[in-house]
Amino acid sequence: MERKVAWNERSQEDLAAMEQLAEEYRWFISENKTERECTQAAIALAEAAGYKPLSRAIAEELPLQPGDKVWAQAKGKALILVHVGRAPMAQGLNILGAHIDSPRLDIKQNPLYEAQGLALLDTHYYGGIKNYQWVALPLALHGVVAKTDGTVVDVVIGEDAADPVFCVTDLLPHLGRAQLAKTGDKVVEGEDLDLLVGSFPAQAQAAEGEGEGAEGDKPEAPKDPVKARFLQLLEEKYGIGEEDFLSAELEVVPAGPARELGLDRSMIIGYGQDDRVCAFTSLKAQLALAASPVVPDTTAVCVLVDKEEIGSVGATGMTSRFFENTMAEIMELAGESGMLLLRRGLEASRMLSSDVSAGFDPAYASVFEAKNSAYLGRGLVFNKYTGARGKSGSNDASAEYVARVRRVMDDAGVFFQTAELGKVDAGGGGTIAYIPAEYGMDVIDSGVAVLSMHAPWEVTSKIDVYEAYRGYEAFLRHM
Repeated sequence: MERKVAWNERSQEDLAAMEQLAEEYRWFISENKTERECTQAAIALAEAAGYKPLSRAIAEELPLQPGDKVWAQAKGKALILVHVGRAPMAQGLNILGAHIDSPRLDIKQNPLYEAQGLALLDTHYYGGIKNYQWVALPLALHGVVAKTDGTVVDVVIGEDAADPVFCVTDLLPHLGRAQLAKTGDKVVEGEDLDLLVGSFPAQAQAAEGEGEGAEGDKPEAPKDPVKARFLQLLEEKYGIGEEDFLSAELEVVPAGPARELGLDRSMIIGYGQDDRVCAFTSLKAQLALAASPVVPDTTAVCVLVDKEEIGSVGATGMTSRFFENTMAEIMELAGESGMLLLRRGLEASRMLSSDVSAGFDPAYASVFEAKNSAYLGRGLVFNKYTGARGKSGSNDASAEYVARVRRVMDDAGVFFQTAELGKVDAGGGGTIAYIPAEYGMDVIDSGVAVLSMHAPWEVTSKIDVYEAYRGYEAFLRHM
């Protein structure tokens, strides 16, 4: 049962719309490489589409009516958008849920040191990475530094063409015989992923309050002159001292914008497409409802969360109470107060866990089962289940729910395919799907096929991005 190649079925008008969406998408993932940046950008787009902060509605006790649109955020790293529909929310919601964190290197709290005339920053990798993929690449630094006076400094270094970049060094092959004899997970150890940030020593200076001193005296030299110069530059540009690393969230990501891939420009290569390709298309689908004068029958919800790559934990992950508490506040303002109505509404809801799937790669065909794999160019991917081996850690969608989703996609003319995450015993993975399923709601994983998943640069097909957007919009309108 082979699915159609979407490229062959779309009109020139569709392909023009696809190109426009692809341009917007490339801009989004190039400009927003952290969960904080994604949240800020999504809020800006939502407010431009007429969304208002839920916090204001709560403070002013403003009732919510069908057609109203509100947003809520958690600590600047997770976001919920809600477009109130005509039907009571206790009858269920249509929900798109994606994550906006991606594998990366995080700067440690006490990171800066000097060794043999080089200044470096210690890192701790975040999420499932292959360490060796992060060496000898131009890298950028994104994040925030919170100071004890209450100010928060935004940091982005390495994205502007005039900016310097950073890197993790690699060992030359001439001396790498022992290194290359190691297994792949040991070729580059996690503690060796240190970021090279400088080599220019600070100039020696006379001690404060002293002149040049007696003839032959030399000015006092810093103990670690390269480290000292790096700190001088941070102080000059950002007002940051070494102690401020203690309360910083600085992420190391590949430098540079996403690009079109292939002579035919049919694909996109860029950082963080797991899972920002699904986050972006979910966001666009949610905002498309705001452009219509027709109020949706069912309340539409878009959830963009953090920490999926490390288990959906913490105050900004899907396991937090952020989603549940936000929906309780919204239902209260909509006149549907009480825990019982909230529980009924969540149980009656339908959700697409918008997350990427492993695209079939002919270079690594041995780990895929061809009949049940996702292919670039064949549209939106549905994973009835994920998990590892015996479906461990998976949400497994019911046959009835899969049939309903199929009908919605068919009626909307969306190209889609079904897949598993590789051969049964080859490995596996999970998403946020099992977490909202604990409320009793129907959930299925749905996303875009990706090549080189979790690598610094990942690959998607433009047509699949377009079909994901169309499929997500159809789900919100008609499920």
